[in-house]
Amino acid sequence: MSQSTVLPAAASTSTPAPVVSVSPVVLSAPGRGEDLQVRVSAPATGRELPIMVFAHGFGASCNSYAPLVNFWAAHGFVVIQPTFLDSKTLGLSPEDSRTPSIWRFRVEDMKRSLDGLDLIEASVPGLQGRLDRSRVAAAGHSYGAQTTGMLLGARVLDSGGFPGKDMSDPRIKVGVLLSATGRGGEDLTPFAAEHFPFMNPSFAEMTTPALVVAGDQDDSPLSVRGPDWFTDAYTLSPEDKCLVTFFGAEHMLGGISGDLVTETTDENPERVAWVQRLTWAYLRSALYPGDPAWSAACAALMDSPKPLGRVEWK
Repeated sequence: MSQSTVLPAAASTSTPAPVVSVSPVVLSAPGRGEDLQVRVSAPATGRELPIMVFAHGFGASCNSYAPLVNFWAAHGFVVIQPTFLDSKTLGLSPEDSRTPSIWRFRVEDMKRSLDGLDLIEASVPGLQGRLDRSRVAAAGHSYGAQTTGMLLGARVLDSGGFPGKDMSDPRIKVGVLLSATGRGGEDLTPFAAEHFPFMNPSFAEMTTPALVVAGDQDDSPLSVRGPDWFTDAYTLSPEDKCLVTFFGAEHMLGGISGDLVTETTDENPERVAWVQRLTWAYLRSALYPGDPAWSAACAALMDSPKPLGRVEWK
C-alpha cells in the first residue's frame, strides 16, 4: 500500500564534520582503454564509516555534484566518485569503439570502485581502517541514476523485450536514484530510440531498497511523456521503495550538480538543502535499522504550511 506525506521548507541536521577530498585516485582498469580516475571525499573524524559510490550524469566528472557529495561526506559517508568514459574531461570521440558500450563500462566502473577499496583507503590520508565495508550505498543522477539502478537489479530489455544480463552487485544494500529516466519503447522520442537503445529498462527486477527523487517540472526531450516518466523507477519496481517528488523542480533539482552552474534552470538552494537532507536521512535509516533519521525527517515534513514536495513509499 502506498502512503504519502508533505515536504516543508528546509530543516537542519547534525553539525557537519570537516571533509578531506583526494582526486584523482587512479584504479587499474584492464580492457577499459585507460585507467579509472575517482575522487574520494571522507569526514576527517569518525570510524566504521559507511560507503557510497556515486554515478555522475552524462558529460560530468568525479569533480561534479559538490553540494551533495560534500554534505554526505560531512555527515559521515565516504563518497567515491568515478569519472566515466562519457565525461567531457576525457573527450572520447563518438566514433570510438567503446562509445556504444559506455553504459556497460559505467556499471563496471562503479563495481571497480568498490573492488579498489584497499587502494582507496591507502590513498586518502587518515582513512586507513575507518571504512565499514558491510554498509555500502549507491547513488546517481540522470544517466548516473540508470547506472545505479542496474546495480540495484534493473535490467536493459533487448529488442525482443526480454531482460538482459543481471549486473546487480550484492555489496550494495540501498540506492538513491535522482532524476532517473523511465521506460523505453514507445515512451521514447524517435531520436532517443535510435541513439540510446540501452534506454529501455525493466524495473521489475530492481529489488534492492531505493529512494527515487523526481521533479514535477522535469519535461525531458528524450520522452514523449511528461515529468511522470521520471517516477517509473518507483512505480514499476517492487516494494521497499520511496519516492520524493519536488514541486517546481526540473532535471537538476534546484542545482545539485554545483553552485551557479549553467545547466541548472531551476536554481533553488532551499530545494537542494532538502535533497541533501532527505537522501542522507533515507540512507542512514536504511543502512542502520532503527536509526530515526528518516522517520524524523518525515515527521518534520508533515508540519509545513508551505510544502516543497511530496513523499510516498510502498
